[in-house]
Amino acid sequence: MIIIASKRKKSESILEKYPDAIIADVTSQAKDGLVKLSPFYPHHDIPVPFSEGWTASCVEAIWQGLKVFETADVDTNLFFNDTMKNIKRTVRKYGIPLGHRKGVEGTELLGYIEARKLIYIPTYRWVLEHKVENIIKRLSEASYTKTIVLLDYETNSDVEDASKPLSHAFLIKAYVEGLYPYNDMANRICTPTDNTTIQLSLFD
Repeated sequence: MIIIASKRKKSESILEKYPDAIIADVTSQAKDGLVKLSPFYPHHDIPVPFSEGWTASCVEAIWQGLKVFETADVDTNLFFNDTMKNIKRTVRKYGIPLGHRKGVEGTELLGYIEARKLIYIPTYRWVLEHKVENIIKRLSEASYTKTIVLLDYETNSDVEDASKPLSHAFLIKAYVEGLYPYNDMANRICTPTDNTTIQLSLFD
């Protein structure tokens, strides 16, 4: 079983509700290999949707780089940011967001939810399938016998809810369990193997 919890919650309160759970921080502040699940982690060579020949360092760089504001268009320089810092583009600096451009040289602006579905969600899936396959496989296997609590700063699991950022921890859960928006998967990632003991250290 995989549970999503706020990074701001104390471990004690989580374990009180889910005794013996494995608490897995999947934010950019993670101290182990699970940091690779953060949208800010610089995997490099991630294809930018609808942008032939363009790649970026991380998922968040693509999401932020394709944003269009009233005073600024796309920012391809962000695609090369591999510091995990200074990636977000804010309303305070650039003004009202107009949407996400459908590709670096695209002429269409996508609304927030449409961009989430066409840019963020498939880009994050590409990372799950091409950059962190081993971590996802082990997490999937662990979830058969353990309760895994994924910590994220955001806990929104409603793709259609534009009032809050979507939790990438939820997308991990959705991918492993075959839930929407990744419910096209016929089966879970893997089945448990005999005599397998899962420890958090396996996610290093």
